[in-house]
Amino acid sequence: MNLPPIDRAHQNPNKIAIVATEGAFTYHNLLQTSAQIATKLLENIPDLQEQRVAFLIPSGFQYVATQWGIWRAGGIAVPLCVSHPRPELEYVIADSGAAIIIAHPDFEAVLRPIAEERNLRFILTSETLPSEVALLPEIDLTRRSLILYTSGTTGKPKGVVTTHENIQAQVTSLVSAWEWTSNDRILHVLPLHHIHGIINVLTCALWSGAECHMLSKFDAEIVGDRIIRGDLTLFMAVPTIYVKLITAWENADRDRQQKISAGCAKMRLMVSGSAALPVRVLEKWQNISGHFLLERYGMTEIGMALSNALHGERFAGYVGKPLPQVEVRLVDENGELVTPGTPGELQVKGAGVFREYWQKPSATAKAFRDSWFCTGDLAVVENDNYRILGRISVDIIKTGGYKVSALEIEEMLRTHPDIQDCAVVGVADAEWGERVCAALVLKSGSNLTLETLRSWAKERLATYKVPTKIQVVEELPRNAMGKVTKPNVAKLFDAI
Repeated sequence: MNLPPIDRAHQNPNKIAIVATEGAFTYHNLLQTSAQIATKLLENIPDLQEQRVAFLIPSGFQYVATQWGIWRAGGIAVPLCVSHPRPELEYVIADSGAAIIIAHPDFEAVLRPIAEERNLRFILTSETLPSEVALLPEIDLTRRSLILYTSGTTGKPKGVVTTHENIQAQVTSLVSAWEWTSNDRILHVLPLHHIHGIINVLTCALWSGAECHMLSKFDAEIVGDRIIRGDLTLFMAVPTIYVKLITAWENADRDRQQKISAGCAKMRLMVSGSAALPVRVLEKWQNISGHFLLERYGMTEIGMALSNALHGERFAGYVGKPLPQVEVRLVDENGELVTPGTPGELQVKGAGVFREYWQKPSATAKAFRDSWFCTGDLAVVENDNYRILGRISVDIIKTGGYKVSALEIEEMLRTHPDIQDCAVVGVADAEWGERVCAALVLKSGSNLTLETLRSWAKERLATYKVPTKIQVVEELPRNAMGKVTKPNVAKLFDAI
C-alpha cells in the first residue's frame, strides 16, 4: 500500500509543492528526492520496520523530503527542535531509541558526537543520494509513523506516537473543516517538531495539492513583505507571532501598514492556536487585517478537536465546536457527564487520537478512561461553544475552597492600562491551599504596585480571584511554541 500523501502527490506532479530558501520544488521533485532518501536509509534492506530516525533540518524542502523518505522506507520520523540545546536533543534521541540520525550540515557539530558516542548511523543532508531508486516497502496505515515529544510542563517530555492512520484522520478532518484546496497557498512560519507546524500547516497543504511557502525561521519583516505580495490564501500562527506582527505593523510607516492590511484582506483564513489567544490581541489583529482570527483547540496526542466555524459567527475566547470525525465530552471528577454551563474535564475520542506514549504503557493506560483520552484540560460549554478554562494541574487554582481559572484572571489583567502581558499561577500556601500570584510584564514607564493592582482588580473580579502577590519581569518564560511555562512562573515566587 502506498501512503496517502504519496498517492495524492502523484496526482499533481508538476504543481509547485514547496517554496523555500533552496528554491521552488514540484510534487514530482518531492516524490523523487524522498524516494532517493528512502533508498539511502534502506541500504539494501527491504524495510526499516519502524526503526526510529531522528532528524534535525531547518524548515524547507530538505526537511519535507527527509520526513517523507523516512516514512517511505518504513521508519518512524522523530523530528528534533532546531533551538534545543544538546542535552534536550540527546534526551529525545535516547528516549526514542533512534537508530539513525540525519542532520543538516549546520547541526553536524552538535549531532555527530552524539551519534558516535551511541554508535548510531549518521547521515548529512549534503551527502550524495543514490541515482537509482530501490523497490520501496508497502506500508500499512496502522504502522507507527511519527514520535513527537510533548513540551514536558509536568516532568520529562513523553514521546507521543501516531500512526499513518492517525495522521490521515487528523488531516482529513481539518481539510474538510477549513476547506483546503489545491488553489491554496500558505506561509509556513512555525517550528517543525510540533503538531501545529507538521500537521495543520505542512501535511494539510501537501495533502490538498497546495503550495507551502516555508521560512527557515520567523521574521516579522519578512512575513510582512510576504503578505504584501498578496498571493497567500492562508496563514496559521501562535499568539506570540501575532503579537510580534502587530508590533511590526505599529512601527511601520503608513504606506507599509496599508500594504500589509491589503495583503491580509486577500487571504481567506487566518488561524491562531497552540496557546490561548488574548482577546486584546484578537481585536488588534482584526483592526489591522480585517480577520477575526479562527481559534481552535488541539493537543499533540489528539490532533485538533475543536474549532470555531470557517463560515459563520466566531466568539472571542472560545474554541468552537467538535471537528469532523471527533467526539468530545466534558466530565466531572467522578467521570460523570456535566450539564451545559458546568465546567468539566475535556475528553476526546476519534481516529486521530494517538496510539501510545513511546514505551510508557502505564502512562498510556492512565491517559484513557473507557477509551476516551483525558486531556487534563478544564472546559465549559456556553452558547453551544467550548471555552477552555486551562490545565487542571496548573491553570486551575484551588484557593480558600474556590476553584479559580488562571486564564480568566489573566484575560482581565491584560485589560489594565499598565500591563503588557501576564501569567497567573497558584502557589502553595498553608492558609489558603494556594495563593493567586501574577507575573507581570509592564508597559515601559509603568510602576504598578500590588496595592494599586488589587484595588483595580477588586472592581472587576471576585475578591478570591485577585492576586495576592506580584512579580514584575522583563519577559515571561516560554517554550519553543511560545507557550508560557507555568512551573517556571511559579518558581519566580519561591523567594517571596
